[in-house]
Amino acid sequence: MTTVLFILDIIAALAALTAAWLWYVAGQRPQRRVSKDEDLDHHDFNRLVTGINRSNLLNRRAALATAVSSALVALRLLVDAFI
Repeated sequence: MTTVLFILDIIAALAALTAAWLWYVAGQRPQRRVSKDEDLDHHDFNRLVTGINRSNLLNRRAALATAVSSALVALRLLVDAFI
């Protein structure tokens, strides 16, 4: 049983590390600043929307990894409480 708990702890830690890495990558790409004096074309809008969408996707994945990590830690605590 201790092997199962150890594996559960390792998986929870890996999920937490994955979430941290995904949020780091999402925050690493700054959005392009737009001046009020410049004329925007469809290429500029496409770059902005693509950057925002990629950041949102990474944030959703990080949130999912955090939820998995939290669920695994909760499961670990429940198993430990009933043993």
